[in-house]
Amino acid sequence: MSKNKKFYISTAIAYSSAVPHIGNVYEAILADSIARFKRLDGYNVYFQTGTDEHGQKIEEKAKLNEITPQVYVDQISNEIKRIYDSMNVSYDKFVRTTDEFHVESVQAIVSKLFEQGDIYLGKYEGWYSIADEAYISENDIVDGKGPSGDIPVWTSEEVYFFKLSKYQDRLIKHIKDYPEFIMPESRKNEMLQNFLSDKLPDLSISRTSFKWGIPFPFDKKHVTYVWIDALSNYITGLGYNPNHPESDMMKEYWPADIHLIGKDILRFHTIYWPMLLMALELPLPKTIFGHPWVLFDKAKMSKSTGNVVYIDDLLKHFPVDVIRYYVLHEIPYSQDGNLTNELLIERNNSDLANTIGNLVNRTIGMVNKYRDGKFKKVILDEPFEYSLKDKSLEMLPNMRKHMENYHVADALEEILILARHANKYIDVSKPWELFKDLEKPEILDHVLYSLLETIRFIAIGLQAYLPATSAEIFDLLGIEDKSFESLKEFGHYKEQELKQAKVLFERYDMNKKIEEILEGTYDKD
Repeated sequence: MSKNKKFYISTAIAYSSAVPHIGNVYEAILADSIARFKRLDGYNVYFQTGTDEHGQKIEEKAKLNEITPQVYVDQISNEIKRIYDSMNVSYDKFVRTTDEFHVESVQAIVSKLFEQGDIYLGKYEGWYSIADEAYISENDIVDGKGPSGDIPVWTSEEVYFFKLSKYQDRLIKHIKDYPEFIMPESRKNEMLQNFLSDKLPDLSISRTSFKWGIPFPFDKKHVTYVWIDALSNYITGLGYNPNHPESDMMKEYWPADIHLIGKDILRFHTIYWPMLLMALELPLPKTIFGHPWVLFDKAKMSKSTGNVVYIDDLLKHFPVDVIRYYVLHEIPYSQDGNLTNELLIERNNSDLANTIGNLVNRTIGMVNKYRDGKFKKVILDEPFEYSLKDKSLEMLPNMRKHMENYHVADALEEILILARHANKYIDVSKPWELFKDLEKPEILDHVLYSLLETIRFIAIGLQAYLPATSAEIFDLLGIEDKSFESLKEFGHYKEQELKQAKVLFERYDMNKKIEEILEGTYDKD
């Protein structure tokens, strides 16, 4: 792949009203694995994330805490950044919607839309949910409560509207002409059938009921509502401002290759956002991918039910890569995934400790025991029933096929498949018996080298998903060339003296580990 081939990936920006739970952070980890893979595959990658920092909810929380909204969002945004960093999320830019460049760009966007007749002043009446920060329909109100459990209030206010209907036919055509625009396929059908089949009402894009937002440049009573403010981050982060010449970053990276978002905000990203880009005469992103939710014990995480799981709590009991592995490998491509402590322990024990960790430990242990830590590069015509060379050389091409369509779990599974083959190879070749055969030492050397070379493939593959683990294996095996390019050849690994084996993943006793976790408490604030 050419370094000139660009790849721009973004996550939705996290709302700075509270610290995110594992379901929110999953998105950042998923995006990180895609970004890391593309970098390894020779792409010039730009990975953007950040925080959405305006709105009524934040204004009210700041007031409750007796601090200014800016101080409040500074605290929460720093926490979100810390959490992402703790999970090894390798973003290139962390955008905040209170950043000066973003505020200026949003005001310029609003002015441009107004001047070209895409927005107009009108009146909105309807039920308003503060929890959702949105007007909701009568159908969304059940037993007097809105979707998020608060009691909606009847509101009437003067607002600016964006003319959605002007761009509706053009958007429908684009969705139909570009099958990869909305992924997975089920999400595309949902948008076409549930939202775009009838004429869209125009979208309210300003508020006068609160002050914490970006003021309209030509009408200071109004602040810019989330759909223009937050969604614009994907281009303002690249230096877009309609009043300025096109930035180098926009020239290099726009349109985005993938916006990775939760399925619950798909409508805003696949309807409002493309229409805004059409109004700005900008190309649309190539793919908007609506990922599923992470459920805890098969239930949607909710503060009201007290089943919210935070990263800091998980990190008290599990290493970073165990958490990363679970959410990347176990959350399905298009259905909601389930997380429990028991499942985390099971996956850690079976896939990480028994399959990968055990393979690395056994192999290094055998090299130390049978060859005093110094192995020879010996590759024979395979004396056993199947070849690790063939299995290893299949790994990366198979991973590429899966990653092309963002099937991250399947790509990660290819590494596990290779590790299982390597473990089976040990059982088939029986190095402990070969060691006793003094007449054919080269067969044992071939087996040990084949295993070490296979582990090199595994470690290089793991970089995108479990970066800390791959770094540990590189250190143990003294691997210097960590590139995908080096996986074209089976036999790249150089002769050297190995370090002593170490435990990569602790194997947990289920009952003891659950007891330890239950002694801690999850923060339900």
